[in-house]
Amino acid sequence: MKKNLAVIFGGRSSEHEVSCVSVVTIAKAVDLEKYNMFLIGITKDGEWKLVEDIASIEDGSWKQSPVSAIISPDTKGGLIISQDDMMKVQPIDVIFPVLHGMYGEDGTIQGLFEMADIPYVGCGVFASAASMDKFYTKLVVDTLGIRQAVYVPVLAEQLEDIDEVTARVEAKLSYPVFVKPSKAGSSKGVSKADDRAALVVALKEAAKHDYKILVEETIVGREIECAVLGYGKGTKASRVGEILAAAEFYDFDAKYNNAESKTVIGADLPDGKEAEVQKDAVAIFNALDGFGLSRVDFFLEKDTNEVVFNEINTLPGFTSISMYPMLWKDKGYSIESLVETLIEMAKERP
Repeated sequence: MKKNLAVIFGGRSSEHEVSCVSVVTIAKAVDLEKYNMFLIGITKDGEWKLVEDIASIEDGSWKQSPVSAIISPDTKGGLIISQDDMMKVQPIDVIFPVLHGMYGEDGTIQGLFEMADIPYVGCGVFASAASMDKFYTKLVVDTLGIRQAVYVPVLAEQLEDIDEVTARVEAKLSYPVFVKPSKAGSSKGVSKADDRAALVVALKEAAKHDYKILVEETIVGREIECAVLGYGKGTKASRVGEILAAAEFYDFDAKYNNAESKTVIGADLPDGKEAEVQKDAVAIFNALDGFGLSRVDFFLEKDTNEVVFNEINTLPGFTSISMYPMLWKDKGYSIESLVETLIEMAKERP
């Protein structure tokens, strides 16, 4: 008997468009002999729509769907489908959220799934929230003894006394520095500052995306990534991939809009460094109570060859240029088998 699978995409975050690309890859990989697939799109305004087919996602017409589809928090609810005066409740067996960034990757929607008591793909509430918020990720990683960039936390309200903030940053860090919103994804709102004037501009830009901001030392080195799959003692790591960014750093445009950016699977690293990255990736994932999947990003520092943790993404992209599915393809997982593995794993959630 077929199971009912809800695939949710879009969302209110700045990564809405990336989600709409990722979901096409995932939806095409679902085994329709095993699952009745219900596509649910969330508009940028937060409206939940029942989406007729993949083609309407590809051409963007799904946003005009007249049918509403909302996951009920009631444990007997499932998917509530409504149009005009018609309403029906569709039982759902498992959910695959393909939502990047805020309101999708930060624990909020995972809390809804927990309340509804429906199994779902990916990390739970705590892991999603702590991984989305770079400041709290750093607090967890600090306990592991894994090196990461030295940082100064800043609250947006503190920018009213900009001189105090810049003095605090300059007391701990040397220019250039990177300024990041604590909870934005796909490098949205991230800037490099070479001096105090640029720092002020970067802080104000980051504050548009989040009220918590991180100012970090610049790590000069290679950008490397490792994919993680599983949970607990069964967690495994892929080989290491490398980002060859077209821009000065791998921001949103360099990721998705610049064809010159390239990825290398099986990066040529000094002896022992790939194993160190894999070990650190699994340790960070498990320390954050990760489940299912994540992509863990590092630097290999230029002058020292030291591995430096950068960030973790609990719902990494599944576009044609995304590192996560490419790293597992290298290990023998087709996109179809990877999607099936993640769906089956969702049913094992403790």
